[in-house]
Amino acid sequence: MKNKINKSYNLKIKNIRKKINNIKLNRLLIYKTSRHIYAQIFSIEKNNIEVYASTTEKSINKYLKNKNIYTGNKESACFIGKIISERSIKNNIFKVFLDKSGFRFHGKIKCLVESARKNGLII
Repeated sequence: MKNKINKSYNLKIKNIRKKINNIKLNRLLIYKTSRHIYAQIFSIEKNNIEVYASTTEKSINKYLKNKNIYTGNKESACFIGKIISERSIKNNIFKVFLDKSGFRFHGKIKCLVESARKNGLII
């Protein structure tokens, strides 16, 4: 059963990425698990990751633990959105295209994107 779910999920992502590859903007890739949230900006010209932020980083994890915030909830997603936008602006990346990796635009994903928009990233 789990294998079927993974196959359909991977097929969904493959179809989405096919459409996205025609757009010549940097991609904001978002991935989430029940415990952690990952966000990275992928450069199409250089074909590598320019900016990365996740709740698994020691500095971010320590900050969230000091504030008693669980690493897999909306509050941490908002914080990751803020961090990713600040880091991207430092690297002169202002405009990105959103790649949700097959997740719905709801909850943690929505919170992360709105936080990134508030802090100056154009999505």
